[in-house]
Amino acid sequence: MNKAINAIVAIAMTSFAAGSTLAQEYPQKPIRLVVGFTAGGISDVLARAIGAKLSAGIGQQVVVDNRVGAGTTIASDLVAKAPPDGYTLFMQDITTHAINATLYKKLPYDTVKDFTPISLVAASPLLLLVHPSLPVKSVKELIALAKSKPGQIVYASSGNGTILHLSAETLKSMAKIDMVHVPYKGSAQAVQGLLGGEVAVSFSTMPPALPQVKAGRLRAIGVTTPKRNTAAPDVPTIAEAGLPGFNIVLYSGVLGPAKLPAAVVAKLNSELAKAVNSPDVKAIYATLGVDPLTDTPEQFTAHIASEIEKLGKAVRAAGAQVD
Repeated sequence: MNKAINAIVAIAMTSFAAGSTLAQEYPQKPIRLVVGFTAGGISDVLARAIGAKLSAGIGQQVVVDNRVGAGTTIASDLVAKAPPDGYTLFMQDITTHAINATLYKKLPYDTVKDFTPISLVAASPLLLLVHPSLPVKSVKELIALAKSKPGQIVYASSGNGTILHLSAETLKSMAKIDMVHVPYKGSAQAVQGLLGGEVAVSFSTMPPALPQVKAGRLRAIGVTTPKRNTAAPDVPTIAEAGLPGFNIVLYSGVLGPAKLPAAVVAKLNSELAKAVNSPDVKAIYATLGVDPLTDTPEQFTAHIASEIEKLGKAVRAAGAQVD
């Protein structure tokens, strides 16, 4: 019996030593951080800010790799099928997992089983925007106008089933109004459509919208989070402006392929926390209206499961379908 116990202890000590050695040795070459969105979008900007700081912390270059297409499923599939060695990571957001798990009837990967959650890295609101020609200056006024003109107000989104589409559908449902949906290919294009007067209303991520709002070319009448945002302190939350309970937060995090070694996950989690909470990255976040956010891999795993359930309901309620 003592021999058996000694053998188990020896195996455990060897595994621990191997894990510790792996953590100390990793990384030995550049790391690819895959983003499923175009350059200039919020996921890309966050990835580049975090990647630059992470590079300094781990002593290896972090290369951002934009793999656009099929509603981020191309990028997701690439990471899901990558070797679990820590050299291919994924900039995940609310679309890649929480929405796509329900939006797509069939995916070439398992949204939960084929990934290793490492850490959340950011949380940000969406802005509810209107064209200046629309005679509304608040959420209550928009709702009143939409009720007086059912089916006549047109709103933009970044595509069917995207968070911008689901946010507008949630607004419609909660306010009991009818607006017409025009999907664009990306949030920047949706903002351009709004600027051009092709549509009257749109939700948007902060980066493409804030400069237009500050220049007076667009009017922001609400933010989707429970609290006001420091980058737009004068814009009320949608909840306080007329729809109590309205709460949509755009989360971003970093994942790896399934079966990523625990020692690598622990090291990346620690280094990501340092990067996200560094003064340099916090300063960039502040200009984007983004809040720094970190957690444990276990908490991130639970968060993904919760968001899949929450956004899955929104997808089904909206009747959203992939183009």
